[in-house]
Amino acid sequence: MSILKNEFGFDKEGNKIYEFKIENKKGHYIKVLNYGATLRSIVVSDKDKNLVDVCLGYTTIKEYEENDGYFGAIVGRHANRIKCGKFELNDTTYTLYTNDRGNHLHGGSKGFDKYTWDYEIDKDKLIFKRESKHLEEGYPGNLQIKVEYEFNDDDELIIDYEASSDEDTIVNLTNHSYFNLNGEDSGTILNHTLKLESSYYTENDEVCLPTGKILSVKNSPFDFRKPKKIGENINDSHIQLKNGLGYDHNYILDSKENLKYAGYLHGDKSKIKMDIHTTCPAVQFYSGNVLTNRRGKSKTNYSERAGLCLETQYYPNSLEHKHFPSIILKKDDLFKEKTIYKFLVE
Repeated sequence: MSILKNEFGFDKEGNKIYEFKIENKKGHYIKVLNYGATLRSIVVSDKDKNLVDVCLGYTTIKEYEENDGYFGAIVGRHANRIKCGKFELNDTTYTLYTNDRGNHLHGGSKGFDKYTWDYEIDKDKLIFKRESKHLEEGYPGNLQIKVEYEFNDDDELIIDYEASSDEDTIVNLTNHSYFNLNGEDSGTILNHTLKLESSYYTENDEVCLPTGKILSVKNSPFDFRKPKKIGENINDSHIQLKNGLGYDHNYILDSKENLKYAGYLHGDKSKIKMDIHTTCPAVQFYSGNVLTNRRGKSKTNYSERAGLCLETQYYPNSLEHKHFPSIILKKDDLFKEKTIYKFLVE
């Protein structure tokens, strides 16, 4: 196992950006930037033993700064949506920036994805840290965040999240990578097969904000309990698909185990499979419906559905719906979650 560091450029504030390469004994590797703690590449072998980069990304730091899709970044302090950018905690109302059709999304105007993080290398782990100051983007408490990346000889990408605060606050962290298991330059993900260990999902309104209702996937386009091609029902007339312009929904995981199996994604051409395990209670499946047409790493344009996200998370807009799992982080408590993406050929 080796971790190499190379200069990647400078952000607009003059901070030096580094790219870190974690390579295992198979010659497979990931690349991560300290800007946004961003996962830039995941390179593994396909069925023909050719190396394939299965993670969408860009060539320059400027492109990441201009990126409106959160490519590969750690998003927070609260991933996903908060209604009207407001929440109440301990009888105080906090107002956040609204950047998504009147709602707060992925941390606001300058979320965690737009900061240059501190870093350290600890043997085979790459560790990123930053402090989110009290009232940064409107959130209470000075929040200390740590994210660890590991890529082992079993082709497991392991992401560990930790956070603590000196005041009660809210936290919901995730990684926002876009996957295309046929290769980041290979077109759409509509022929990928997806399986999710989820019998229920949260209903969205017309701006993809959970209403509080929990719906069964049974007899609907949202049923991925048996493996199914993503494109099979994506253009159905179901109102939930219309609201999201495709899939952009919070899937509730069936298992109550701590580190649980969430499902898998499978590339139809490469035969690369990605198994997912997580300690989080849900996964946001986003089928890349409104990806901006931008030039990617391989000079290929990314457009809608060029990649998909499987964001392990707590439910969106949780504070408004008390029956959702709590995202409140109490003073001096520890937010601690883990997600594993394991790559193999099958």
